[in-house]
Amino acid sequence: MTVRTRFAPSPTGYLHVGGARTALFSYLYARKHGGQFVLRIEDTDLERSTAESVNAILEGMTWLGLDYDEGPFYQTERFDRYNQVIEELLEKGLAYRCDCPKDRLEKLRVDQMARKMKPRYDGRCRNRQVDPSEPHVIRFKNPVDGAVVVDDLIRGRVPFSNAELDDLIIRRSDGSPTYNLTVVVDDADMQITHVIRGDDHLNNTPRQINILKALGFEPPRYAHVPMILGDDGARLSKRHGAVSVIAYRDHGYLPEALLNYLVRLGWSHGDQEVFSVEQMIELFDIGDVNKAASAFNKDKLDWLNQQYLQHAEPGRIARLLSPHMGKLDIDPSTGPDLADVVKAQAARAKTLTELAEISAFCYQDFDEYDEGSAKKHLRPVAREALERLRAAFELMAFEDWTPEQLKHVVERVAEELEVNMGKIAQPLRVAVVGRAASPGIDETLMLVGKDATLRRIDKALAFIAARAAASS
Repeated sequence: MTVRTRFAPSPTGYLHVGGARTALFSYLYARKHGGQFVLRIEDTDLERSTAESVNAILEGMTWLGLDYDEGPFYQTERFDRYNQVIEELLEKGLAYRCDCPKDRLEKLRVDQMARKMKPRYDGRCRNRQVDPSEPHVIRFKNPVDGAVVVDDLIRGRVPFSNAELDDLIIRRSDGSPTYNLTVVVDDADMQITHVIRGDDHLNNTPRQINILKALGFEPPRYAHVPMILGDDGARLSKRHGAVSVIAYRDHGYLPEALLNYLVRLGWSHGDQEVFSVEQMIELFDIGDVNKAASAFNKDKLDWLNQQYLQHAEPGRIARLLSPHMGKLDIDPSTGPDLADVVKAQAARAKTLTELAEISAFCYQDFDEYDEGSAKKHLRPVAREALERLRAAFELMAFEDWTPEQLKHVVERVAEELEVNMGKIAQPLRVAVVGRAASPGIDETLMLVGKDATLRRIDKALAFIAARAAASS
């Protein structure tokens, strides 16, 4: 048997990180077992489905690198097939027309709830003749006896009594097929062998199994993945922060970091935290996924992203960083090589957005100093050191503006003034960066460049003079 899994999102919004985790699990299972991974767009909700949402899903899948072998298939292009199956069920007496008005169904629901019964259709139209020319729905004739056992790959055996299941609607009065019918037909036609999806679908599974068996199809194996929770224990939503895959991309996360984080939400392999996609494929087993819900921890994602930023090839990170620099109105071609900036700064940032922000000083002058840094380091006592450094830097040829030569100059001035390097380097760092944190002073000066270094030292000296005048 060739393993075939699928990811089947509804295009009614962005690609949610919960959906991305389900897609990842389906992808890994298929790749591990030499199977195929299918993408299906379940767009039968004509009122809420949009082309923009479809594009967001496809864009998110591409960015994550979850390559699908077949698709995308669109349910709206398969209505003829769904109607064919519905007619087949009607002819075999496995479905029936129902013209019960909404007010009757609502009264039935209220009465059942008042008696603490599970709301379900009472089968009134099961054996009635309903005029097909009048408004009606089509219901599946669910078995009334016995039970359906879902042999779940994560949860184990989950039994459902048929007496508790509904004669669910498979075609609405407007002629459109419903989810539980379309997903069954698609899974059968596309020969899906394993359905990995959120546990909010678990109650749909026995209904779908009954329809599959009525049509003579062998049901796939199911694995229902627990939901993702926010830090407050509620289901992850916008109020917890970004939940869209594309939002994480735009906020400066790397796709491999997000995939690594998502695979660890409910699954583990010993104490290992960092996994390449190849390792995920080799080690992941759907049966090892935890039955309990997992909480989304942004701090853990930030840590992982920082690991990937530090260890990725600098040239690649530079390419990904470039548009984030552009958002700050910085043209990276006007300053140091962006790959050199990445080498110097990557360990200091959690995201590409943060990396861009802390690297802006390499390309543009700043308007204000960090207040605490300036108060501590840009004092009158630092004036002589900055003046001597400026004079020495001005005499340097541009070709000598290297980390080695710059370090030598700073050390020499420190020796001349008989102070330690910190007394020299920190005022200089604040002068050229605007704050007391940056790479080593020699590397910082090289990235800033000679002209900007001289210009910023002049600004710092003016700041110190103004500060001295104000205090006198």
